Amino acid sequence: MVKGIGASSGVAIGKAFVLPAWEWELPEKMIDVADLAFEFEKLYDSVRTSRGELESIKQDISDIIGPEESHIFDAHLAILEDPIFLNEVQEIMQRQYKAAEVAVKETIDKFVGMFEILDDEYMKERAADIRDVGNRLLKHLLGNYEQLVPPVEAPFILVAKEIAPSQMVHVEPGQVLGIVTLLGGTTSHSAIMARAMGIPFVLGLEGKLGSPVQTGDTLIIDGDDGTVFVNPCSVEIAHYSKRQEKLHERKESLREIAELPSVTQDGKRIELKANISSLKELDVALRNGASGVGLLRTEFLYIDRTTLPKEEEQFEVYKAAAEKLTGKPLVIRSLDIGGDKDVNFLPLPEEENPALGYRAIRISLDRRDLFKTQLKAILRASHYGNVKLMYPMISSLEEVRKANEVLALAKKELTAAGQPFKADIEVGIMIEVPAAAAIADLLAEEVDFFSIGTNDLVQYVLAVDRMNESIAHLYDPYHPAVIRLLRQTAEAALRSGIPVSVCGELAGDPLALPIWLGLGINELSMSVQTLLPLKECLLASSENDGKETVELALACRTSDEIRELLESRRSISADAES
Repeated sequence: MVKGIGASSGVAIGKAFVLPAWEWELPEKMIDVADLAFEFEKLYDSVRTSRGELESIKQDISDIIGPEESHIFDAHLAILEDPIFLNEVQEIMQRQYKAAEVAVKETIDKFVGMFEILDDEYMKERAADIRDVGNRLLKHLLGNYEQLVPPVEAPFILVAKEIAPSQMVHVEPGQVLGIVTLLGGTTSHSAIMARAMGIPFVLGLEGKLGSPVQTGDTLIIDGDDGTVFVNPCSVEIAHYSKRQEKLHERKESLREIAELPSVTQDGKRIELKANISSLKELDVALRNGASGVGLLRTEFLYIDRTTLPKEEEQFEVYKAAAEKLTGKPLVIRSLDIGGDKDVNFLPLPEEENPALGYRAIRISLDRRDLFKTQLKAILRASHYGNVKLMYPMISSLEEVRKANEVLALAKKELTAAGQPFKADIEVGIMIEVPAAAAIADLLAEEVDFFSIGTNDLVQYVLAVDRMNESIAHLYDPYHPAVIRLLRQTAEAALRSGIPVSVCGELAGDPLALPIWLGLGINELSMSVQTLLPLKECLLASSENDGKETVELALACRTSDEIRELLESRRSISADAES
C-alpha cells in the first residue's frame, strides 16, 4: 500500500493500463541556411494545425465537463500563441540553425524548468500545460500520431507519469475506472476535469512505489484519502469491494429522497440550493433535488485566460444556466478574484496579505469597465429565468451604492440597445466581512437578500488564514464569536423582512443544521455532493429543537462546549428516530 494525494473522490478496483509517456529524445539536427525558410513554414504549419485541434477539443469537451472548465484549453491556446514562446523557438532556429523540432524541444525544456522551480504549486502545475502544448507541436513536426490501444480490456485504471488535459479529453468515464499519476496536484487542470467527470483520481506517487506499476497489474485506488494498492491480496480486494458497494448503496438510497420536499419533522421548509461553477455541476445538482443555485461562481469564466471574457460569452453561460433551472432561482455572484484567485489578463500587485487586499468588489469598483460588462451579461440572462445578482465581500453601504450605480448604468445601456432584461432584478450581498455583520441592520435596508459566506467570515472574525497549515487548527466555525455574529446577521435580515441564506462550507455540515434552523435561516446553499446527505438530516430534524439548541449554544463559553452540545443533540435526535 502506498499513500498519494486524493484529487477526485471515489473507490476504483481494476486492471492497470500504463499510458506511455511522451518523451522525445531528439538528435541535434542542424540545417542549412537555405532550408531555414522551409523550417519556419513547417513550424507555422504545426502551430496552425495545433490551434485548430485545440479549438475543436475545447468545443467537444464543453458538452462533457461544462463550458467553464473547457476554458482550460484557452490557456493552451494562449501558450501556443504566446509571442515569448514562439520568439524563443524562432531565435534558436535563426541564430543556431537548428531544426524546428529541436528548437521547440529546447524551448519546452527551458520554460518547463522555469515553472517547476517556483514555490507556488499552482504555477508549478502550469508546467504540465506548457509540456502538453509543446508535445502537440512536436507530434505534428515529427509526423508522430500515436494510436494508443489499451492491451487490457476496458474498463481499466489509467496509470501515467502525468496526464495532460488534452489526454483527459479522450477519457471516457465508462471506460476509465480511475486514474493514478506520479506527478500533478489537486489544482491541476487534469484533476479539475477528473472531478467534473466523477472519476476517482490519486496523484503524487513519484518516489513512493517500490517498483513501477505494469500494465495488467490489479489496482485499488481510493480518491478520498489517496491510498493505492498494487496487486492487493484477496482480503484487501474484499474490503474495498464492500466499501465500494456501500458507497454505491448509499448514493442510491440518497437518490430516493432527491424529489422529496426539504421539510423538517415539524413542518419548517428550508430551500436547499447548490454552489456551482459549471453547467456540469448544475446537472448533478438538479438530479440531487436542488431547489435552485444559491451561488454561481463566475470567476471560473476568467481564470486561465489572457483576455477578458466578452459580454456575449458570459451571457451565453448565464443564460444556459437560467434556462436549465426552468424558473428555479439562480444567484450569480459578481467577479470574486484576488486573494488566492489570480487571473492572467489582470496582473494583480504583490501583497503581503492578499486576503485583506485588492480583491472581489474592490476590484470591480476600481475596474468599472470590467464590472459593467459582467453586469450587462447577467442582466441579459435575467430575461431567461429567475436570475438574482449578488455582490461579494461588501463591507460598507458606500460599496453597495457604488455597485448599484454601475448596475444602473448597465441597465441604461441595455435599454438604449433594445436588449431585454429584468428591470427589477433582485440584488443581494454576501456577508463575509465582520464589518458587514456589524452593520447588517443598515445593509438590510438597501438590498433584497443576504447570503452568509461562512468560509471568509470565520477566518476574518478569528484572524486565521485557513490556508496556513501552521494555524489552520485555529480556524473554528463553532467559536462563540462566530455564532453570535451569525445570530446578529440573521436577526437583522428577519427584522427587515429580507431572506437570508448561508453559502459557505458550514451550510452543508450536518452538525451545524440545528443552528440554521434555530436562527430562522431560509436557505442553505452547498456543494452538490453534500445536498442529499444534508437533506437526509433535515428530514429528521425539528425547527423547535433548533431554536432550543441555539439558545443553549449562545450560553456556551467555548468552541468545545458548542461542539459537545451539537454532538449530544444529534445523538438525541438519532435515538428518537430509532
